[in-house]
Amino acid sequence: MPPPADILKVAIEWPGAFPKLMEIDQVSAYGWQLPNHETYALQNADSTNFYITEKAQMAQQLYERVQSTSLDVKLDGLKELANSSRDVTFAQEFINLDGITLLTQMVESVMLYFTSSSLPRPSILRCLMDHGIVSWDTFSVAFIKKIASFVCKSSMDSAVLQRSLAILESMVLNSQDLYQKVAQEITIGQLMPHLQGTDQDIQTYTIAVINALFLKAPEEKRQVLTHIFLIMSSLEMSHILAQKQLRSIILQNVIRSTKPINEEMAHQLYMLQVLTFNLLEDRMMTKMDPQDQAQRDIIFELRRIAFDVECDSNNSGSIDKRKSMYTRDYKKLGFINHVNPAVDFTQIPPGMLALDNMLYFARHHQDSYIRIVLENSSREDKHECPFGRSSIELTKMLCEILKVGELPSENCHDFHPMFFTHDRSFVEFFCICIQLLNKTWKEMRATSEDFNKVMQVVREQITRALTAKPNSLDQFKSRLQNLSYTEILKIRQSERMNQEDFQSRPILELREKIQPEIMELIKQQRLNRLCEGTCFRKISSRRRQGRFWYCRLSPNHKVLHYGDLEESPQGEVPHDSLQDKLPVADIKAVVTGKDCPHMKEKGALKQNKEVLELAFSILYESDEYLNFIAPDKHEYCVWTDGLNALLGKEMTSEFTRSDLDTLLNMEMKLRLLDLENIQIPEAPPPIPKEPSNYDFVYDCN
Repeated sequence: MPPPADILKVAIEWPGAFPKLMEIDQVSAYGWQLPNHETYALQNADSTNFYITEKAQMAQQLYERVQSTSLDVKLDGLKELANSSRDVTFAQEFINLDGITLLTQMVESVMLYFTSSSLPRPSILRCLMDHGIVSWDTFSVAFIKKIASFVCKSSMDSAVLQRSLAILESMVLNSQDLYQKVAQEITIGQLMPHLQGTDQDIQTYTIAVINALFLKAPEEKRQVLTHIFLIMSSLEMSHILAQKQLRSIILQNVIRSTKPINEEMAHQLYMLQVLTFNLLEDRMMTKMDPQDQAQRDIIFELRRIAFDVECDSNNSGSIDKRKSMYTRDYKKLGFINHVNPAVDFTQIPPGMLALDNMLYFARHHQDSYIRIVLENSSREDKHECPFGRSSIELTKMLCEILKVGELPSENCHDFHPMFFTHDRSFVEFFCICIQLLNKTWKEMRATSEDFNKVMQVVREQITRALTAKPNSLDQFKSRLQNLSYTEILKIRQSERMNQEDFQSRPILELREKIQPEIMELIKQQRLNRLCEGTCFRKISSRRRQGRFWYCRLSPNHKVLHYGDLEESPQGEVPHDSLQDKLPVADIKAVVTGKDCPHMKEKGALKQNKEVLELAFSILYESDEYLNFIAPDKHEYCVWTDGLNALLGKEMTSEFTRSDLDTLLNMEMKLRLLDLENIQIPEAPPPIPKEPSNYDFVYDCN
């Protein structure tokens, strides 16, 4: 049962006591049993230090101070009001005093709090209104005209301009009626000069106002207002010039400015990008009417450009012959329906948008269009890349990637500079991607059965190229050149090895299980190399000698054969021609670097770091040793690894680590080749219970 309306539950605290939750009868509030109750106030539930009675008093004081005849008192009051208006409790108290009306009257008359550049930048009015206590519709037309006049002036104090733009944006977003009034007062052309300055805050608020007008505009007006990038329709020359100018201004003064783009500006550019691309939604969701002659003429135009044929009226021959010719050509163009390709464009999305893209590509990139069509029509049927089907599916894919038709996210900053570099960026984007699709098709040596696989690879190529945020369409094209099908496969393999599944317990256990096999393989390779032998140069402590000596391991891995040579051999030296032998069983240790006996001798060798890194020695019997200076680092690693393997010790060279990593990764990829897109469980599946009988077992005997 709810408490009586006169009972208020509040938390009260006073010095020397813990806070208490008390029920207060508002009718007999003066009967509270608190000592000196007039010195207490109710604390607000938020994290501020204000108290409800204190905020009410402050609101009353500021309401009076902003009406003072003294300019200094009024300015100080407005400064304090700007700071306090962020608090909802204070805002409620100030609005109850009819503070909104007071501020709007000041704006309409003197504009004192607007013109003082010493005040904090956020608008006092906007801070108060953003609490949602009163409706934006309460503002008068005179107030709107006053705010708009400051935006439309060629020179205005930056603080005033920013606050004016902020209020206009809030008005448009919060009221459809105010949108109509604001749209009558300002135009895109009047906002353009504010984008040409150097103040990024002003530029941000200007684009925010454009986005707000864009978002709230009726559909028919939005088509005209938002042809900033001239995506599809043809407009009057004056509109085209204005829109090109606006796009160019944003590109040169905002995107390519020397100042880094902050998060709020990036969000507004993302909003503009999304809202602009959403213009495509109407065509994307429009089915083609197979009976519409104007729409069918577009398909005839695609055929005419590709095959350089005349229109129907100039064709001679029977109707059946012409139909057969059209069917043949439509098949070469890659349509699914060869008899009536208009049916292909009844799928939504992408609807008529796909046909728009194809026609633009055929007209504005005619050489590339003809090359793709003729190149594929000359291939075998199973290897041809169907241009018509590819264009339809690609258009649908691009709409999905760019989220055409979806509302912009409030927290996203993902804008792409390259879409601001061309008046018809989306269709140019399509032209680049359709050529990429044809190139990838050839690289994959795809057939018609591989169509979906090719589209998946193309999607990955496009999304990876977009991730790099190219500054222009040319840079995007160059990025795609580096993302060939072969490169995509390499990236996929690399990412597979780094994804979480490859760090899971089953995968790590598999690596541990495979590793001994790989180490044994490396060991055998090292021993085989020792059996082949190596020619070493003899070096004394006094001078480099021109003599050589050769050492190799016997095929049974039990004896080292070595002996002097007059010159470097051209191939392997037979072990029976080497005079000296050292049984492997007699080897006590292998030492390297400065621990070698011949590196401890006085002389130049001790000072030669390169020689020191290639030195190793075999110790045998009591104090006998066989000294080596490897010809290079590779031979050094092969011999030290091989000798350690003979002694049953671990092979620790950097070459062994590299070989182990390479071979282990290759083996893992081969064993997991069939597990793509399959989630590997952390624990093995349970072993089923034993069957009740084994009667199903077949006795081969």
